[in-house]
Amino acid sequence: MRFSQRIGKTSVRDSIQIESIDEKLENRLWNTIQINFFDVIGVNFHHKIDNDSDIGLVFNSIWQEFFENRADEIPKNQQRDISAREFVGYIKDWFFKSNWFEKYDFLEFLSKIDINYLKIEFDVRCNNSLKKEMSAYRLVDGHIVQITSEEEIVEIEDALVNSSKWEPVNTHLSTAIEYFSNRKNPDYRNSIKESISAVESLCKIIVGNNSTTLAPALKIIEEKYKVHGALRSAFTALYGYTSDAGGIRHSLLTDDIEVSMEDAKFMLVSCSAFINYLKVKLEK
Repeated sequence: MRFSQRIGKTSVRDSIQIESIDEKLENRLWNTIQINFFDVIGVNFHHKIDNDSDIGLVFNSIWQEFFENRADEIPKNQQRDISAREFVGYIKDWFFKSNWFEKYDFLEFLSKIDINYLKIEFDVRCNNSLKKEMSAYRLVDGHIVQITSEEEIVEIEDALVNSSKWEPVNTHLSTAIEYFSNRKNPDYRNSIKESISAVESLCKIIVGNNSTTLAPALKIIEEKYKVHGALRSAFTALYGYTSDAGGIRHSLLTDDIEVSMEDAKFMLVSCSAFINYLKVKLEK
């Protein structure tokens, strides 16, 4: 994570792309459209495309149904066949000028063509690109679905309070975000570790005992700040008693158990929300 993000000058939402598409994601999505859609269905820019061919039907569907253009204005060559070069060039020009949500509209449209007709698994390739660039959206059954909500982003941002009092908590949480949002080499295993450590650090600060661990600290907090016992037990169980003898750091996070982005995101958001909850309790 960059310095500007750690001190709160750059929003966490810049790492997890919600209601936005940066240049890297934009380029990757276009490459996916070009390589995993047009190339796969056999679009050759140097050959003519008959209006009644399979590719011609796909092109006409995109032209008339998505762009809502006039049928007789689709780019054609002198032989009145569809010009693949001009057609894809039109789409490319539109794509890089369009709004972020319009790009997702187009991906959704292509996905539905694939599901209903082509069967080339466009959504799988597209989702790989979205995942690599930390998009908050995925293609599910021909629909763009938001997998990271505004509320989740707010929880993480609120937990990153720039205060010396909470510096150890912020350090662990920032590191968890860094591991999670690394687009070249995400480390979900260590992201979970750091998310848990952020909660544990907060509990140590609250009880004033740097040598304690999460379970006994939560027990003290439960009694002193009226945290519901069921909630305390749930978090203690969820985090697997983060002791050196066992628990989540030595079971869930062992090398033989796969840890996914969804696991890491759940822990990051849950830990951030719990941190915010405990801070509110302290203020009362």
